[in-house]
Amino acid sequence: MCVKMSDPDEEPKPRNLKETCFRAVREHFDAVGVDGVLGLPTPLITDLLPHLTICQLDEIQPVLNQRGISTYSGWIGVLQDMCGPKRVLDLHTEDKAKHEVMKMLFTVVFYGFTNFYVKKNITNLNTPSFLKAAAKCVTSFLIISRLHKCLQRLTAEQRPLLNLFEERMTSVTISNSLVLLEKKSRTALYVFHRLVDHGVANKLVIQNDCPIVLAWLLHGRGSQYAHPELMNLMLTREGSCMSQDASARTDVAICSTGLAGGASGALDDEAKPCKRAKISFVSSEEEQSEMTNFDLDPQVLCRAFAPCDAPQAGEACPRGQIDCLKFGVCGPESFRVLNSALPTFFSLRSLILHGYSTFKDLDVIALARALKQLSESPRCSLTDLSISVLPYTKLMKVLLNANSKMKSLHVEIHTVVLHSLVTESELSDLSEIKADLPLEKLTVKVIEFLTDLQLITSVLRRAPHLTTLHLSGMRLPTGSSQSQLLTTLSESNHCLKSLHLEDMKLSDCLPEILHLLKDCKLEELGFKDCRLLEKWSDKEGSLRQLVSTLKKVPTLHTLSLAQNRLAKNVCVLAELFSGSSPSSVRRLDISSNFIQPADLLKLAETLRSHRPQHRLTLDLRKNPGDRDPDTWDTALKTLRPFCIVLVEGWVSTNTMADHISNM
Repeated sequence: MCVKMSDPDEEPKPRNLKETCFRAVREHFDAVGVDGVLGLPTPLITDLLPHLTICQLDEIQPVLNQRGISTYSGWIGVLQDMCGPKRVLDLHTEDKAKHEVMKMLFTVVFYGFTNFYVKKNITNLNTPSFLKAAAKCVTSFLIISRLHKCLQRLTAEQRPLLNLFEERMTSVTISNSLVLLEKKSRTALYVFHRLVDHGVANKLVIQNDCPIVLAWLLHGRGSQYAHPELMNLMLTREGSCMSQDASARTDVAICSTGLAGGASGALDDEAKPCKRAKISFVSSEEEQSEMTNFDLDPQVLCRAFAPCDAPQAGEACPRGQIDCLKFGVCGPESFRVLNSALPTFFSLRSLILHGYSTFKDLDVIALARALKQLSESPRCSLTDLSISVLPYTKLMKVLLNANSKMKSLHVEIHTVVLHSLVTESELSDLSEIKADLPLEKLTVKVIEFLTDLQLITSVLRRAPHLTTLHLSGMRLPTGSSQSQLLTTLSESNHCLKSLHLEDMKLSDCLPEILHLLKDCKLEELGFKDCRLLEKWSDKEGSLRQLVSTLKKVPTLHTLSLAQNRLAKNVCVLAELFSGSSPSSVRRLDISSNFIQPADLLKLAETLRSHRPQHRLTLDLRKNPGDRDPDTWDTALKTLRPFCIVLVEGWVSTNTMADHISNM
C-alpha cells in the first residue's frame, strides 16, 4: 500500500467556502480590483486582509484608511506567518506592523536570500513592486560587496529603485566583505556614493574592520583627515583626473579630483599632485573587460556608472556629511584611523563604538584626547557617545571630561584590570572639571566584582539636567547599601523622566525609593531584577506601600517590575488602578516573576473591578502558565477586554528556569 506524503511547503487546503473565496480574491486581485474589495462589507474586508499578499495590502491600505478601516490585522498575520505563533509581537499600530514586515523582508529579498516564508511566497515577493513598496518604508540599506551582481542591477534595470533609495535611505551599513581594491567592490563603492553623497543618508554603520576602507568611507564626509595610505593609492591632478592612454591600462588606475571633494577645506588646497607607480599587472583577459579602469574617486565612479546623471566636466560631485557613525566591530587599527579623523569631524553628532573585546585603556585615552580637540572647536556637533567595552569605570569619567558638550553617554564596563595602566600625570590634560555637565542621558552597564559607587554618584551630582538614567550590574561590598545612590538621585537629579535600575540589590532601600518617588517627574520607572521583596519581612504590606506611592506620580506611564519574585504578591499591583486617583500607568511589565495561574486569575478579577483608565499593555512573559493551562487561559480571557497581553510559551520541565525565577 502506498501512502502519499504531504509536502511541508504546500499551502494547506481551504477549510470552508469563505476561505476559498478569500484565496480566489488574492489570486485574482488584479481582476477584482480595489473597488471590488471596497464593495464588501467592512467585517468581510477585515477577515480578508490576512489572506492578501504584502503588495496587495500595501496597495489597498490608503483607500481603506480613508474609510476608517485599518490593515493592522493583515500585517500582523504576515508577521505571525514569518515568526511563528509563539513570537510576541509588541506592535500595536498599523504603521509599526507594516514597517516591521518590510524591514524583515527587504534585505532578504533584495539579495536573493531565502527562508521558509520567502520560499513559500517567492512569486509575490520577487517583484519590482514589492521592492518599491518596501523601499518606501525602509530607511536603512545594507551593502554586501560580495553580492555585487545584486548591486549591479541597481545600476542597470533597477535604476529607478536606486533613485528611490537616494530619496529614502537615511542609513547605510557596510558589510565586512568590502575590500577596497577588489574589482567586485567597485559597484558597492558607487552605490555608497549615490546614497551618501547624492542621497539623504547621513548615518553610517560599519561592520568592516579594515582601516583603509574606513579611511575611504570617512574621506571628505565630515572630517578633513587625509589618511596617508589612502592618499598613496589615489593619483591626483589639480581639479581633474589624469586621463589614461592605452599603455596605462596595465595599471589599476586610481584617480581623485581632490583630496576631499571640496569638503576638506584648506587641506585640499595644500595637496600637491603626485604620480603613483604601477601597483599590479593585469592579464590580457582582464585588459579586455573594461574593469581594469578601476577608480577610487567617487566622481570618476559616478561618470563610469551613470554618465548621464554625473556632474559635467569641471563640476564636482557633492560630498555627504556623516552625522552618525556606528561601528559593529572596531579593532585597534580602525580605532587609530577614527582617532585621527575625530578632531576635524565637525558634522558628527553621534558615535557608537563596539570592539572585538574590551578596549585597551591607552586607546580609550587617545579617543578622549581626540574628543577634547574636537569639542574645543565651535563647529563641534558631537553630543552622543556610546562605547563598549571599557576596561574600568574611571574611563567613563575621563570621556565625560573630554567633551564638554556631551549630552548622551552609554558605556559598558567589564573590569579586566584592578588599576589603571595610565598614570595621573598622563591624564593631566583630562583632569576632572568641577563644572556641571550638560548630560541628559546616561547608561552605565557594569560587569565587575565591586563598583565605585562614589564615582557614579559624583557624575550624577554634576548632571543636574539628567532626564534618562539606566544603571545595571552595580555590586557593592558586603554590608553596603545602594541607598546613597537613591539619595543622590533625590537631591541632584530633579529632571529625571526615565529611571531604570537593573541587576542591583534594592531590598533594603524601600525608604529611599519612597522618598525618591515623592514630587518626581518620572514617566518611566524600572526595577528589573532588583530583588525588591528579598528582605521585606512583610512583603505584601511593603509592596502595598510602594504601590500607594507610585499612584501619586501623575506623570508615570511605564512601570517595570520584571524578575523581582513577586509570585503570589502580584495581586497587590491591581491597587494601582483603584480609588479616586488611579495610576496613569499604561504599560506594566511583570515578566519573569513566577506568577502562577491562580495568582494571575486573582489579579485579573481584581483588575476587572478596578479597570485601568487606559488600555493596559501587560507583559506576562516567562511566567509558568502551563502549570494549570485552563486557569491561565481563563485569566487571559478575563484580561483581554481591557489589556494588551504579551505572553509566550513556558516549559515547566525546564527546572533551571523555574529555579531562577523562584529563588
